[in-house]
Amino acid sequence: MKLRLTYPPEHVNEPILFLAAREADVLLNILEAAVNSEKGEITVSVEASEERLNRLIEFLQGHGVQVEKLTQALQVDATRCISCGACISPCPVDAIRFRPDWSVEFIEEKCVGCGICTVACPVRAVKLL
Repeated sequence: MKLRLTYPPEHVNEPILFLAAREADVLLNILEAAVNSEKGEITVSVEASEERLNRLIEFLQGHGVQVEKLTQALQVDATRCISCGACISPCPVDAIRFRPDWSVEFIEEKCVGCGICTVACPVRAVKLL
């Protein structure tokens, strides 16, 4: 499960994510992070049972963190995709790359659902569901 976490300004300097992961006994991977003095936005991938995931979310929300479940899936219309690669460079997490045969490959596990690739695609073959 992927989560987008938004921290309010008063919590950006606290180790809330570490404490939450330890409390819920889950492993997580930070996929993307943007933190400044006004707020923090972090996208994480969490492998956990539903019970532990709920415990993690409750802990985070209890500490003022807004939690959004990212359920968007990347969809590529293979009949429209021309493998031009316009979607590759703007992807902030390298979830899109060329295969050895120069066709475009989308790596769903890395995708954070930002939608930049959908804007970059000149033939609108890429969609987020």
